[in-house]
Amino acid sequence: MGSYMKGKAVSIIVIICLQLSGLILAGQEIFSGEPARLITTFKFQQFSGGVMILKAQVNNYKDSLNFILDTGSGGISLDSTTVVELNIPTEPSTRTIRGIAGVRKVNFLYNATLHLPGLTVDSLNFHVNDYEILTSVYGVKIDGIIGYSFLSRYIVHLDYDNLEISVYTKGDFKYKKGGYTLNPLLTSIPIISSKFRDNDKFSARFYFDSGAGLCFLLSEDYASDSMVFKPKKKRFLTQAEGLGGKTEMYLTTVKEVRIGPYRFRRVPTYIFDDTYNITAYPYLAGLIGNDLLRRFNVTFNYPKKEIHLIPNTHYYSPFDYAYTGLSIYDINGRVMVEDIVKGSPAEKAGFQTGDIMVSVDNIFSGNIQEYKNILQSTNRKMKIIVNRNNELIILTLKPASIL
Repeated sequence: MGSYMKGKAVSIIVIICLQLSGLILAGQEIFSGEPARLITTFKFQQFSGGVMILKAQVNNYKDSLNFILDTGSGGISLDSTTVVELNIPTEPSTRTIRGIAGVRKVNFLYNATLHLPGLTVDSLNFHVNDYEILTSVYGVKIDGIIGYSFLSRYIVHLDYDNLEISVYTKGDFKYKKGGYTLNPLLTSIPIISSKFRDNDKFSARFYFDSGAGLCFLLSEDYASDSMVFKPKKKRFLTQAEGLGGKTEMYLTTVKEVRIGPYRFRRVPTYIFDDTYNITAYPYLAGLIGNDLLRRFNVTFNYPKKEIHLIPNTHYYSPFDYAYTGLSIYDINGRVMVEDIVKGSPAEKAGFQTGDIMVSVDNIFSGNIQEYKNILQSTNRKMKIIVNRNNELIILTLKPASIL
C-alpha cells in the first residue's frame, strides 16, 4: 500500500486528576491521532445502477485500466483477459471465490502496485477472475474490481454530485454537517442493520454493496421464511448478471426501506434464489446496492468502522420501475439481444435472440448505457429498429411498470 503513517503521533496529551468513588487517577493520558490528510481527488464514471468506474494502472504496465469500486469485494482483482492481453504473470492457488452463478478457483498476482491519479498503492494481491459479462453489461472493458484491500487503508469520500472520489490518510476525520454515521460490522464487506416493510415490518442485516447496480435484494430463503410478501404479490421474472455469469431473479417492490434515519418508499427489489449462499442466509437477508447508495455523498472510514451519509441532489431521483424482459449486451461494439423472458413486453413486441439494436426512440448512438436509460420509461410506446439477419425491422415496445 502507498505510504501512510506507521505510527500515531500524540497530538494532545491531557494530564488530569480525577476522583471517582475515592479512586485517584493521576497522570492519565488521552491520545488523539493526527488529523486525516487529503492525498488526492479525482473523477470517476457512473454507469447504470450507480456503479462507479475508476481509471488506474497496475505495476509498470502503461495501459490505463477500468476498475469498479466495490464495497462488496473482499479484496482486489483483475480480469483474466486483461491478464492475457498484458502478459501479466500470475500464480495458481487453491482459493475460491463465490458469485451469483457459481464458485471457482482463482489465480493471483502477488505483491503488485496500483497507480491511481495522485496515489500509489503497493503490496496488493490481485486475484484473477473473468469479467467478460460485466464488460458486455456496461459497454466498456472492465479490467478489475477494487474492494477491501484498498478501502481498508484509507478514508474514502465519494461525491456523487460531482462524480469525484477523495482519498485521505487514516486519522481524525471531521464529517460534514447534516448527515448520519452508520457503524457497520466490518470484516471485509460492510454489514448494516436496516428496517423495511411490505407485508409486515422487518429488521435485518444486509451487505452494503457499492458494486451492485440495484436498490435492494432479498434472498428467496429470507423472503419465504419471513413471509415478507403477501402470497399474491406480483413478481416479474428477469435476469441479472454478476460474478460467475447470468442468473434468473424476480423483480418486485417493497413499500419502504430505511437506511439510518432515511426512508425510501416503493423501492424496486430483486428476489434471488441464492444457490451458493453469497448473501449468507440466515445471518443476512440480502444486500443494499448502489442505486440507493448513490443518493448520498458517502465517506467510507473503514479504519474507524464508520460510513457517513449526506443526502445529495440525487436523493429524490425517481426509481426505475420499468420492466421489459429484455436482456441486452454490448458484443464487439454492437448492442445485441441475448435473452427474452417469456410473456414479457419484449416477447410481445417481437424481439428475437440475436437482434442487433440499431436505434431506440430515434437515438442511433449504439451506446448501451444510453439505450438502457431510455428503456426505463414505463407505459410509453417506443420505436426500436433492429438488424435481424441483415434486414432492418421496426418493433414497438411498451415497458410495463412493476408497481
